[in-house]
Amino acid sequence: MLAALLAAACATARPEGVRVLPPDGVRFLPADRSAAILYVALGDSTVEGVGATRPDRNYVSRLHERLRAVYPNARVSNLGVGGATSADVLRRQLDRAIEQRPQLVTLSIGPNDITTRVAVRAYESNIDTILGRLRYDTTAVLVVNLIPDLAVTPRFSRSAEREAVGRQTVVFNEALERQGRVHGAELVDLYAVSQREVPTRPELIWSDGYHPSDLGYARWAELVWAGVASRITAR
Repeated sequence: MLAALLAAACATARPEGVRVLPPDGVRFLPADRSAAILYVALGDSTVEGVGATRPDRNYVSRLHERLRAVYPNARVSNLGVGGATSADVLRRQLDRAIEQRPQLVTLSIGPNDITTRVAVRAYESNIDTILGRLRYDTTAVLVVNLIPDLAVTPRFSRSAEREAVGRQTVVFNEALERQGRVHGAELVDLYAVSQREVPTRPELIWSDGYHPSDLGYARWAELVWAGVASRITAR
């Protein structure tokens, strides 16, 4: 089924600016730095930028700034909404993303699925559908970040829910990683970095004890950019 899907995707006409390299179908952004790259961001409050002091300080805007340093004509469409679950991305963001014919898509989703007790099987099915449609219906490079370790945030680190939330984060990340690999996404490991850095760098977390601060979003953008940069074709 996957081979047939990749073959179908390779056979369809593609918007200018993204190429798919056979035989494994790994996608890359173009060598042409004048390409009009459209970057679409999907996800929850961290994509919307809750905790940032200004819209240009969330990680999506910071990532767009880095992208424009390479592709001056790059544009961004931020579809992230606070409180969104994977089902919300599927129902309310995905079609809008596909209609825009992006060359780059980032996906950051999962914490609200965990905190609202969505079953991991349902979450994985939603991620499969989201990434599958993006792979089949667009030519975008897909970059997906693993869920940061929620258990080390102040909101949960001293809570009775700490262990349960920590376990669920691991399980959900395993599902996210499986589907990311199936669909050829570039995976960015925010989990390990957050687990290591958040306990010793409280300035990374906003005053609500949960969302990133300006500094947290700067670090997030740095890590996600490494994933994007690995998919830029050298000149």
